[in-house]
Amino acid sequence: MSQSAQTVLPYDRIRAVEWERERLKLIDQRLLPQKSEYLYLDNLPDCVKAIRDMAVRGAPAIGVTAAYAVVLAARDRYRANPEDWQAAIQEDLKLLAEARPTAVNLRWAVERMRRVIDGGIQGDPAPPLLEEARRIHAEDIAANHRMGELGAALIEAGSSVLTHCNAGSLATGGYGTALGVVRAGFAEKRIKRVYADETRPWLQGARLTAWELVQEGIPVTLIADSAATYLMKQGRVQWVIVGADRIAANGDVANKIGTYMTAVAARHHGVKFMVVAPTSTVDLQTPDGAAIPIENRIEEEVLNFAQTHTAPEGARAWNPAFDITPAELIDVIVTEKGVVTNPDREKIAAMMKT
Repeated sequence: MSQSAQTVLPYDRIRAVEWERERLKLIDQRLLPQKSEYLYLDNLPDCVKAIRDMAVRGAPAIGVTAAYAVVLAARDRYRANPEDWQAAIQEDLKLLAEARPTAVNLRWAVERMRRVIDGGIQGDPAPPLLEEARRIHAEDIAANHRMGELGAALIEAGSSVLTHCNAGSLATGGYGTALGVVRAGFAEKRIKRVYADETRPWLQGARLTAWELVQEGIPVTLIADSAATYLMKQGRVQWVIVGADRIAANGDVANKIGTYMTAVAARHHGVKFMVVAPTSTVDLQTPDGAAIPIENRIEEEVLNFAQTHTAPEGARAWNPAFDITPAELIDVIVTEKGVVTNPDREKIAAMMKT
């Protein structure tokens, strides 16, 4: 039975990450929406490449992928040298943890798998590590269902919402964080329409969020990122709902570039701003947003569009993958542990202790 064999809720049919036939199966998100194809990975270096190249993306999905990658690495190391696999795998864990710097779920998942390794495995390490990876995966899906329920309860019936980037099934173990709220809210008739920012330069909103919602039969209207403020001015949305790649101890949030400007516009226009993320995304060791490392990606992602050079030769590009939204611009953070309104350091700490 594959990992996708879960209790299916309405609008919950997509799984980006699965363990199937002793290997990792990923939707290749670089090809959507034109093609729906899978990658089948049976070793850790290929998993690292898939994370770096954004074949799999979204903080929770990266964490789940990393957990399964550790299983593959342990299997290979044990087969090569049963007596020394625990020492040999340490370099694999380091390589995996450094695949992308901003999403804290990646390091969280690696450290959780490391604790199993350090716990004294006898014999073949693959079965107990696979059990832990499956547990991480199942817990993420369950957390998303819970967050969907909690977040949807905050939204008045008949509302329209705006989301940025993709924080859905494709970005998680399944169901989604921000789109989990959308799925639950649409099922409960609280949400009537979703507006999705296109999200340059990778177009996760256009390629991925819109694709997910079309697959689920949820009405979606795509807008240019620069249209969001005018949309709010017209009173056409009541909530902005986004995910997160890291939440600092004071409630500052790192998310896809463009989230910060959307939060500023939302506050100006009286639109509520909701961040939805599992507690594995909360990093109490990071005091505030200024301490979050921001990944800078290659210039070509901005200078090109669909493999066509759109900027003049000689132009340069600045391409931060994420920005920081300060806690004071966030109305509510939703995790599987509950809802934090007007987040600050004390409220985040209290939530994490529950």
